Amino acid sequence: MKDSTDHTRSISSSLQRLFEDGALAIVVTLIEAPRNVGAKMIIEENGSHHGSFADATLDKAVIRQAPALLATKEETRTFYGREFAPELTEFSEAQFLFELIQPEQRVVICGAGHVGASLARFAALLGYRATLIDDRKEFVRREDFRETNIELVLAESWTEAVRATIGNGRGVAIAIVTRGHSEDEQCLRATVTSSIPDYVGLIGSKRRTRIVLERLRESGISSEQLAKVHAPIGLDIGAVTPEEVALAILAEIVSVRRGGSGGSLSHR
Repeated sequence: MKDSTDHTRSISSSLQRLFEDGALAIVVTLIEAPRNVGAKMIIEENGSHHGSFADATLDKAVIRQAPALLATKEETRTFYGREFAPELTEFSEAQFLFELIQPEQRVVICGAGHVGASLARFAALLGYRATLIDDRKEFVRREDFRETNIELVLAESWTEAVRATIGNGRGVAIAIVTRGHSEDEQCLRATVTSSIPDYVGLIGSKRRTRIVLERLRESGISSEQLAKVHAPIGLDIGAVTPEEVALAILAEIVSVRRGGSGGSLSHR
């Protein structure tokens, strides 16, 4: 009983730390097997692991399998033992639940104009926690946004507001949709010189975005950092209205998060 209790406490403690750190990990639970049903193991993105299935060979096989699920970005998947460890005949028909542990998914939007406001509402509708930043008080009034998962930030400084909101960048998609070159540049500079989020997008024509990227490059920002910026932002869906542009942006954010191609399913 003591070993079981200690194991549970260790797993719970590790999960709490992962959530606090915003880290990626896989939790594997033995859900059907000849023995040890309910046993768990956590495999972190960096390869460290916690817990055990009371079988050293099985533990090693599970640890080898975990990175494959991390690479696919699937949130849950069930495997039979024979699918990843055919040599372990005792566990060939055992079932293992692999679950992805990831940071809370957030969309940070710089610019609360028509596109930014629509994007915040769409993101909130899809279950993201949205943060809408603007330096104009009348654009981030709470009475205009009833959604509880939309955070409003009045920026006295774009740079400070963006850096504070991004945090460690884990689970964050940032969309820069401000009203001008100067604001775009401030937001993008703050983004690429801090903890770079999972997704960074910059609105504007190819010419406008090229100007902003070139200014940052000339100021010393590396090409490697700038190459991570989606510019112009969004998928090509022929968007015209602000709402359509916001939809194109969110579609690209989802595609990057889920590992989609962004193409038409009928062409696959």
